[in-house]
Amino acid sequence: MAKLVRKSPVPLYGAAAVWAVWGLLLPMYALWHLLAAAGLSVLAALVLRKVFPDTVLTVPDPPPEPVSTGNPEIDALIDQRDKALSEMRRLNDAIADEKISQQIDRMEKTTQAIFTHVAEHPQKLPQIRRFLNYYLPTTLKLLNAYDRMDSAGVAGANIDGTMGKIESMLDTVAAAYDKQLDALFADEALDISAEITVMEQMLCQEGLSGQNQMGGR
Repeated sequence: MAKLVRKSPVPLYGAAAVWAVWGLLLPMYALWHLLAAAGLSVLAALVLRKVFPDTVLTVPDPPPEPVSTGNPEIDALIDQRDKALSEMRRLNDAIADEKISQQIDRMEKTTQAIFTHVAEHPQKLPQIRRFLNYYLPTTLKLLNAYDRMDSAGVAGANIDGTMGKIESMLDTVAAAYDKQLDALFADEALDISAEITVMEQMLCQEGLSGQNQMGGR
């Protein structure tokens, strides 16, 4: 929050009034007349500043400019991430049920990781299209419905039945989020596995493998 000081005009008006009154009622042809009028005007300004102090206004900071990555698809992805995570946090605060709160925490953490990984690896964006276009918005829709029904404060077959279905579904949804994140590392896991296999073969060929050394004893 920034602070803006608004100067009070009253001291300035008071100092000017001293000169005006002095000029009308008293002579101003000697140097001491000018000095006396100047001193009196300064005194008047100081007194009036105490009586009519400056006003300090608190001005909210302007919203930060959105940071562009240079890739419109990734910029849109980051914007969607921020909105989705903000809505998850809002719903988490609104819904009192401890188990659902834990599930939302889990999904929020996984969602953050999914978006971060894809933002760093834009070529993987097609892998999460369904997650972005269906699973994530549908999850938020279900949580919003739960929040509205929970806030109604009325028990009934429709409300209780629907809330129960949502509660049961969230475990499956949270697990699906984890699988979506895991799938993003499939190529990397395959590459690392291949590297390990090659290294093991080279170690064996060079006689540097611990297993080879033991087998030769």
